[in-house]
Amino acid sequence: MATKPKTAASRSQGGTRSRSRQSTSRSATKTPAIAEFSKEEELAAYRDMLLIRRFEEKAGQLYGMGLIGGFCHLYIGQEAVVVGMQMALKPGDQVITGYRDHGHMLATGMEAKGVMAELTGRRGGYSKGKGGSMHMFSKEKAFYGGHGIVGAQVPLGTGLAFVNRYRETDNVALAYFGDGASNQGQVYESFNMAKLWKLPVIYIIENNKYGMGTSVERASSNVDLSERGASFDIPGEQVDGMDVRAVKAAGDKAVAHCRAGNGPYILEMLTYRYRGHSMSDPAKYRSKEEVQKMRTEHDPIEQVRKRLLDKKWASEDELKGVDKDVRALVGEAAEFAQTDPEPDPSELWTDILR
Repeated sequence: MATKPKTAASRSQGGTRSRSRQSTSRSATKTPAIAEFSKEEELAAYRDMLLIRRFEEKAGQLYGMGLIGGFCHLYIGQEAVVVGMQMALKPGDQVITGYRDHGHMLATGMEAKGVMAELTGRRGGYSKGKGGSMHMFSKEKAFYGGHGIVGAQVPLGTGLAFVNRYRETDNVALAYFGDGASNQGQVYESFNMAKLWKLPVIYIIENNKYGMGTSVERASSNVDLSERGASFDIPGEQVDGMDVRAVKAAGDKAVAHCRAGNGPYILEMLTYRYRGHSMSDPAKYRSKEEVQKMRTEHDPIEQVRKRLLDKKWASEDELKGVDKDVRALVGEAAEFAQTDPEPDPSELWTDILR
């Protein structure tokens, strides 16, 4: 009896099921590493993530009041990624990212006043009020900018790693980008060069499940983005980006890999943004229940708060005190950002490459 040939549709469905089974098998064998935090590390992570959360909440308020113009992309929900990775670095390591960048700036040690003043276009901003939300830099903190062009920071981050190798330092460059940007051609060109030259760069894919309003399942044929470097022989792994301890453990491993001269590494941070893609996004492509579930069950700050209380490393009053101090710092930054003078028109002719 002749075997009925498979149609293209059935082959496609079969292939999808096969990939799904393989992915499930792979993930089942992965045992996520969790860093053991001391009391001091837990408290530091709590404060740093809380600073980003309160800063972004205030930035959202100022945007609503019309004091911040242009685009404004908030980092609320993703705080554990950048805080955990920063804990794995040493002075001299470089950071570069896309346009959802306020959290990265604060995590590298840039002052809240300077960041907020840049959002409102004031002289005291990190780019003298000329860059706005998506274009800030700090050579002192080795932060090489937020970049408004999707994926543009990836080849630049690869270039930073090339500098490290050329100068024979042991510094590592971190290039952050999102799940949407992971489909860009320039990303794969960067992967190829980084592997060829064994550059010390960690590619951090902040997979918050939606590239603007498109879910990762609709945009990517393989949703395990940690495998994107497989054809270049670049190792990668998925990380619980909502747990700062898991991020720190993965960061330590990736940094050690790069410092040892083994070339690039990919970390896919499984995270979630609570707000829309930008302040103008109503986020109707997902349900309120989905967002609330993440807030209730996986919030990165609440996880640390609970551990501190359970271990009796801090009391409710002490943690309220941390929040009070953070709110005061952010309040001062917001006040400065509203009262600092705007840049003189002559600044239009400065900092221009000729």
